[in-house]
Amino acid sequence: MSKVSYYTAEGLKKLRDELRQLKDIERPRASQAIAEARDKGDLSENAEYDAAKEAQGMLEMKISKLEETLAGARLIDESQLDTSKVLVLSKVKIKNQTNGMEMTYTLVADGEADLASGKISVNSPIGKGLLGKSVGEVAEVQVPNGVMKFDILEISR
Repeated sequence: MSKVSYYTAEGLKKLRDELRQLKDIERPRASQAIAEARDKGDLSENAEYDAAKEAQGMLEMKISKLEETLAGARLIDESQLDTSKVLVLSKVKIKNQTNGMEMTYTLVADGEADLASGKISVNSPIGKGLLGKSVGEVAEVQVPNGVMKFDILEISR
């Protein structure tokens, strides 16, 4: 049974494009590499053939995993989301109580997480700690070296 994940339109398009690339371009390339290696003679001692078959197996596994992810993917209608509490796709401004540092994160699905652009997974420790909180509340996040506390300063879309 596939796990349901929520994506933005951009994230879903990226997944579909990657799957299309693998199926339409990479799969024929892998088949061609196997055919070329097979034409070189004895398959029992043909390392090139073995490598091509292994690469094809890895490619098929990646395609299968992507198809499973897409089967459980759901598009989020951002206009229907409540801004009074932190949900998926919420842009949250938080302040670390320990050092006073302010940060802004957007909570996204696992596949779209990118810390460099301020997008964190809803399944990350910070993401889990922020979910369901409202402005003014304190989010306590369990991290390996203890508990971090964040003040929720602002929630937007």
